[in-house]
Amino acid sequence: MTMQMRRTAPLDLRANERGISLIIALMSTLLLTALGLGLVMITMTETMISANFRDGGEAVYAADAGVERVMQDLLTVPDWNKILSGVLQSSFVDGAPSGTRTLPDGSTLDLSGATNLMNCAKTTTCTEAEMDTWTTERPHSVNNPRWKLYAYSPLADIIDTGTVISPMYVAVWIADDNAETDGDPETDATSGNGAGIIMMRARAYGPNGSEATIEVTLSKTDTTELERGYTGQRGQDEQNRRARKAAVQTPGKALSRSQADVTTGGFVSQ
Repeated sequence: MTMQMRRTAPLDLRANERGISLIIALMSTLLLTALGLGLVMITMTETMISANFRDGGEAVYAADAGVERVMQDLLTVPDWNKILSGVLQSSFVDGAPSGTRTLPDGSTLDLSGATNLMNCAKTTTCTEAEMDTWTTERPHSVNNPRWKLYAYSPLADIIDTGTVISPMYVAVWIADDNAETDGDPETDATSGNGAGIIMMRARAYGPNGSEATIEVTLSKTDTTELERGYTGQRGQDEQNRRARKAAVQTPGKALSRSQADVTTGGFVSQ
C-alpha cells in the first residue's frame, strides 16, 4: 500500500481582497448620485410649487382687476340690455370677440370656445336648445344665463401708462341675473325680482395653465344700502369718488378744482 501526500499552498486572504476598493468606490458613487438626484428633484418640485402658487395668486388679483376695470365702463352705460344682447362691448378689448389669443407662455386661448363652455359646456357653437337644457351647473332651463364676452385683453393693457407688467390675460363676461323667471335671459327685467341686476364673471388666464375666476352680481342703486351679491354700492361709490375728483368750473372763470387740506381739515381751491 502506497501513501502519497500532497502539500498545498496556504490560503492567501489578501488575494481575495483584490477589487474590493473598486466595489466600495462604485457603491459610494451610486449612493452620492442617488442623493444628488433626489436633491435635484426636490429643488425642481419646490420651484414648480412656488411658481404655481405665485401664478395662482396673480391670477386672482388679475381677475379682480378685470372686475374693477369693467366697472368703469358699466357706469357709463345707462341701458344694460345693449350689453346683455352683445351689441355693446367694453373699451378694454384687443380685437374681435372671437378667435384665439396667444398667451406669453406660448399657450393659446380660444375666446369663442371659452364663451361656449360657459353657455353649453362645450367649445363648439351652442344652440338655443342646448343653452336651455337643465344641468347641475345651469339649473334654470330657459332662464339660464347667456354669457356675452364684454371685455378681453392682456392685463398689461389695463391702463394706458404701460406700467403694469403681467403675463395674465383677462376676459370678462356679462349675463342677466338668473333670479329672473321671465324666460328672456337677454333682457333685464324692468320691474320685480331681478330688475336692474346683472352678473359679471371675470377670468384670468396665466402661465402653466393657471386660472382664476371671480363672479359678482351688480345692481343699479341710488342708495347707500348694500345689494345682494358682490355689492351694488360699488357703482355708487365710484360715482361719488368721481364727483369728488371732478374739476369745478365757475362760469366765466378758469377751470379749478378743490383739494382737501389735511392740516385744517378743509378744502383749498386750486
